[in-house]
Amino acid sequence: MRPDTPADHITEAERLLRTAAQYPEDHEPLFLQAAAHLELAGDRARAATLYDELLGSSGTGVENPHLVKALKAANLWEYGHEAEARAIIEGIRTARPAEATPWEIAAETLEAHDELEAAHDLFSTALTLLITPGEEVPYATQSLLTGRHRVRRLMGVSHDAWDELADTLHTAAVPLDELHDPKRLWSLGSSDPGELRAEITRLRAELGTYRTALSRPFPVAVLHWPEDELRELLAGYPELAQEYHSHADHLARLEAALRDLHAAGTPNLGIVTGTVPSYEAFAASEAASPSDPDLLPQYATVLAARGRAVPWPPARAAECWCGSGRTYRECHGVA
Repeated sequence: MRPDTPADHITEAERLLRTAAQYPEDHEPLFLQAAAHLELAGDRARAATLYDELLGSSGTGVENPHLVKALKAANLWEYGHEAEARAIIEGIRTARPAEATPWEIAAETLEAHDELEAAHDLFSTALTLLITPGEEVPYATQSLLTGRHRVRRLMGVSHDAWDELADTLHTAAVPLDELHDPKRLWSLGSSDPGELRAEITRLRAELGTYRTALSRPFPVAVLHWPEDELRELLAGYPELAQEYHSHADHLARLEAALRDLHAAGTPNLGIVTGTVPSYEAFAASEAASPSDPDLLPQYATVLAARGRAVPWPPARAAECWCGSGRTYRECHGVA
């Protein structure tokens, strides 16, 4: 059941924290989900404590420190700690993370507090860093283009090349110019029944476009085994050899499966990496045998639900998902 009241959000946060204690290897995404529920419940001080606990005194041992810092900044600003939030956002700019999400959260925090010029500058800085001219824009980076388009629409400035690219990548029925029209906000507050009905019709059209994506809270994830883990898995459970003929074949089939899903229009694709101890623990929790091949997709789904999925495809200039150390375009991204 989806939480709807502060009490529901507190309950869900507590459940996530108990899960984090049970699965310490997944504590970071679970803490972040718990912090989000605490914010929705209005307990922003406790959410800040969770962010601080993740970062620690030095920020070491955190897989996504810039993401945690961006979320912390957004939370701090909402309950009166503007100066500290600004300092964190400036720190993110200086660090120049290679992931899109921290930039997006930081820029949207500025936008939410009417700092449009600062938000525009942050979106632009991120895009300059993350977009390689002539290459496909990674899915995660597209939201930066959309956010920058929205801010520029609010600022009343003319379209530029990045706005045109955002329009090209936008696939919903409602164009970005209409979606980001400031007058839409006015119509939502209008007392004219005709204007309200028209806006409701537009919102329903947008909801229909995103309904499928919204129904998938976790990525559609496929299971990846590093070479040493696959060797250990097959040594312990030789029955699974029918699923994995060789490590190279496993990697090739994984990439092919993701490309087929992408070609079929499946959104939000990801890769989860398995380990034998984790897989055995999952099998025990399900009272099933690790040698059962039907357990493998269930294991992948649980890893994705714990926030372990890495978005696919990576940027072509980024390191390949397989761990070879080569760029994606030089490895499994070869056309």
